[in-house]
Amino acid sequence: MPSNPLFYPLHDGVRAGDFRDQVQLALAISDANMLKALLANCIPPIADARHIRTISTEIGVPTSHQQAADGILQFEEVKCVLADSQQPVEMHSTSGGWTRESREMAKLTRHESEMQTLGQNLSLAPMVSLLAESGFIPRQIEAILRLPHDAWYKSWWYAIDANGHFSIPFLRYMRTLHYPDGTLTIQYKDFFEQDKPTCFTSLVQRVLVVVRPDGQSFGETLKQINYQRESLGIRQVILICNTISEMEARGCINQGVSVYPAVELVLPTRSDCAHCGRKECAMNGRENSPVAMCYGFLPESEFV
Repeated sequence: MPSNPLFYPLHDGVRAGDFRDQVQLALAISDANMLKALLANCIPPIADARHIRTISTEIGVPTSHQQAADGILQFEEVKCVLADSQQPVEMHSTSGGWTRESREMAKLTRHESEMQTLGQNLSLAPMVSLLAESGFIPRQIEAILRLPHDAWYKSWWYAIDANGHFSIPFLRYMRTLHYPDGTLTIQYKDFFEQDKPTCFTSLVQRVLVVVRPDGQSFGETLKQINYQRESLGIRQVILICNTISEMEARGCINQGVSVYPAVELVLPTRSDCAHCGRKECAMNGRENSPVAMCYGFLPESEFV
């Protein structure tokens, strides 16, 4: 919550326009780890950084009526993994083997999904790449691509649980269709205990980023957020704040908006201690100051 010491003003001399520009610049040049931290450390978190495969940003995205959103984060979140890449699924049976007729397996595979397509009419190289990205090793890929027309490749997977752990096993059947032009299509269906897996391995998601300037009211902030949500068709939102009260933060969270402290994101500026207006700083006025970049630098001409 905003009682967290991270929620405090960057410095008094940052004007509203400058603040938004600084945050947008930081978003534009931040590396993947910084962007993942934005999704993982906002309150409440949107995603676990460990489960984010790729991430990118768009800045100043047009909405309508000559307006633009501050930014959009697009990321690929892993939702299930091949069991071979984690701890193998335990398959105990009193008969000494694991069969479809066993009671435990029947429980784990009681529901069947509809047929779905992983890749359609792809040539060999992109299909191999797609399977490799999903976690299959070369010998498994070869077995999948060499399947006879009426055969299925069976593999165990883990779906993600409510705590963010890959712990829910399910069985996946895959088949390969070969076409005269040399292209391939891979289809699959899942057998699961309760909740159907949401994707093959990952989902692409988009998050709206809104920068709140100091002085903007709670009502105006929510009005802006809801307008941009509707215009862009995005529900998940991160509100980056210089300062925010606890009541305002609770209100945002209750409206499905995550909050994030700007001090974690805004870049330091090039400083000149000899001409800084912050008299309380120990480096103030020093010609030979070792400080080159500073979050609190404020030229004497702008000091109030």
